[in-house]
Amino acid sequence: MNEQLFVTKRSGQREPLNLDKIHRVIMWAAEDLNNVSASQVEIKSHIQFYDGIKTEDIHETIIKAAADLISEEAPDYQYMAARLAIFHLRKRAYGKFEPPRLYDHVKKMVAEKRYDAHLLEDFSEQEFDQMDEIIDHWRDMNFSYAAVKQLENKYLVQNRVTGDIYESAQFLYILVAACLFANYPKSTRMDYIKRFYDATSTFKISLPTPIMSGVRTPTRQFSSCVLIETGDSLDSINATASAIVKYVSQRAGIGINAGRIRALGSPIRNGEAFHTGCIPFYKYFQTAVKSCSQGGVRGGAATLFYPLWHLEIENLLVLKNNRGVEENRVRHLDYGVQFNRLMYQRLVKDDFITLFSPSDVPGLYDAFFEDQEEFERLYVQYENDESIRKKRIKAIELFSLFMQERASTGRIYVQNVDHCNTHSPFDSKVAPVRQSNLCLEIALPTKPLRHVNDEEGEIALCTLSAFNLGKIESLSDFEELADLAVRALDSLLDYQEYPVPAAYNATMNRRTLGIGVINFAYYLAKHGVKYSDGSANGLVHRTFEAIQFYLMKASMELAKEKGKCPKFNETTYSKGILPTDTYKKDLDAFCSEPLHLDWDQLRKDIQEHGMRNSTLSALMPSETSSQISNATNGIEPPRGFVSVKASKDGVTKQVVPDYENLKNNYELLWQIPDNKGYLQLVGIMQKFVDQTISANTNYDPSKFNGAKVPMKQLLQDLLTAYKMGVKTLYYHNTRDGAADNQSDISAEQKRQRKQTDRPAEVVIEEDDDCAGGACKI
Repeated sequence: MNEQLFVTKRSGQREPLNLDKIHRVIMWAAEDLNNVSASQVEIKSHIQFYDGIKTEDIHETIIKAAADLISEEAPDYQYMAARLAIFHLRKRAYGKFEPPRLYDHVKKMVAEKRYDAHLLEDFSEQEFDQMDEIIDHWRDMNFSYAAVKQLENKYLVQNRVTGDIYESAQFLYILVAACLFANYPKSTRMDYIKRFYDATSTFKISLPTPIMSGVRTPTRQFSSCVLIETGDSLDSINATASAIVKYVSQRAGIGINAGRIRALGSPIRNGEAFHTGCIPFYKYFQTAVKSCSQGGVRGGAATLFYPLWHLEIENLLVLKNNRGVEENRVRHLDYGVQFNRLMYQRLVKDDFITLFSPSDVPGLYDAFFEDQEEFERLYVQYENDESIRKKRIKAIELFSLFMQERASTGRIYVQNVDHCNTHSPFDSKVAPVRQSNLCLEIALPTKPLRHVNDEEGEIALCTLSAFNLGKIESLSDFEELADLAVRALDSLLDYQEYPVPAAYNATMNRRTLGIGVINFAYYLAKHGVKYSDGSANGLVHRTFEAIQFYLMKASMELAKEKGKCPKFNETTYSKGILPTDTYKKDLDAFCSEPLHLDWDQLRKDIQEHGMRNSTLSALMPSETSSQISNATNGIEPPRGFVSVKASKDGVTKQVVPDYENLKNNYELLWQIPDNKGYLQLVGIMQKFVDQTISANTNYDPSKFNGAKVPMKQLLQDLLTAYKMGVKTLYYHNTRDGAADNQSDISAEQKRQRKQTDRPAEVVIEEDDDCAGGACKI
């Protein structure tokens, strides 16, 4: 007679092994799904039962077995694995499958200091019961497996030392809504909470990592992006480093503008000493960025910006590459190099670029952002002044060095500072945009800190979210979603805390938001249009027109209720200038779509009532947050139908939305012949987006002679992007030969991986026709 085996439950109790109970859970998870087999999961599990085996070990083995079966042929295994994972997650959080009463849960979590105490102060027990009625816990079953893993790893409140999880997703969504609308009148706030909960929990609005993981907890800093500008003094540099540490510790990605720092050898104290140059201070900022791990949610990261005409440019461009020694490299920052019209003109004319230390050329650095005509006048004046230290270099050589480093590291970025100021919500004469952020989608005014508690300096914060284009049935849907997103994020600005006075003052005065999109690739596939051939141009124009129009309308309506932002007078909107007035007219050559909404009336309403927010739109990468919605990330084409997302806990597979019906409509990244069609779409988006766009360039060496990407092509794409009015370029991706469905990895993995990838092969062609006037700007 076989000896009876026992299992050990999560409570520590032992009970006889019941194979039928395991089978019932697997059958439940497979219900109503296509092409999944409960028996196949059981066979693949290969569970080696032994006396005392833990039930959680059994469950985890079954989850992994289902997840391993995810494929193009059987995409629904991602939902079967997700259901099993949700079952397991709830058992871990609550000790049972059914979630507890919301009020009891919140009371317990506040007592344990895991939720913010204001929840019990702002809402009554009766109101929590009303929220309980709103919650639909079955929506947990709409997650894909990759989404559940993201929730477990990043978003759910947990003890990151022990791994204990304390909540499930629907509590997250309802409590985020409750926190953001807590200050609304009691007569309306439950309605807003319900509508916002429905929009987020059904994936119509996507929330970024800081909001998902932080709102409802005692940590009150939820802005995704922080822009800090340093001056050229030691006090300013120290204040910048201090601000970096404070914001990295609170989950923010950092943009650092270090363009003012004088060049190596510049005189200090009237020649008493000479300056050590930029690199030691860049190292100082790198140490500050890497000082905190952001509580295990994501690692500290920053992009540092400087102008192309800086005297040290040749040494700065190579800081990230794997050659050289530690003393002359600063590899753990990313870099944004700043260009303008004059720099491109010098390239096109096969002319020289003159390099200066900003400290030697009064007014030039500020004019670079504020006034392009004044910049050109001063630049030529200083070029002709023999008393000023300078260096001349052929434009084609400098641009080629830049593109070589961008190609080989993947992460030397582009900022066109003139577009960031001429096609901007800000009046560049009083509020110039001098930098972007970690992911190249934010463009906001900054002022250097003079010291740590400087209230006159300006640290720019941007609070983000995104519309899921895959859930849009009609462009009119954006009206309701824009109203909810703007109200929620605007409330968050008052709800969060500000560890640095310069950030508080800037945020309260400008109230900047950045609302973008996810699932763009699915949106194109659903409408039967492509990235590459111009077929999507009209759709994209209509879509982004609607997004920006309804966002601006929502902010104008909110200004009627709560007042316009205090520095609204520093925006172009206050003068009646809208994005449709300042875009690069070169777009009209390939997109003749007319405007469909009443911009003239909106212009009048804005001039009468103002706007609550200085900015409203920005297109972010959303590489992790899009997984929650089972969406393609940002505006990017997928590398494969099945993508493998890597995290600290291993890898998870995710299948593109509606693969079985739309597999012939998707255009995969490496099927796209070149960057031209994609850059056209980015240009069309940029016509309406008031900040900027995380846009990538992509190169497959196998498509070129000798498997080498010619420098001519790289420079042509750079000029094309400028001509389209594109403000920023983010990653430079080079196909490395890995299987397509293995190469869609997370942003953090990408950052690590790009350090060790083989350099892209780039050759400079002698007869390069990007010089000599062939490319008109």
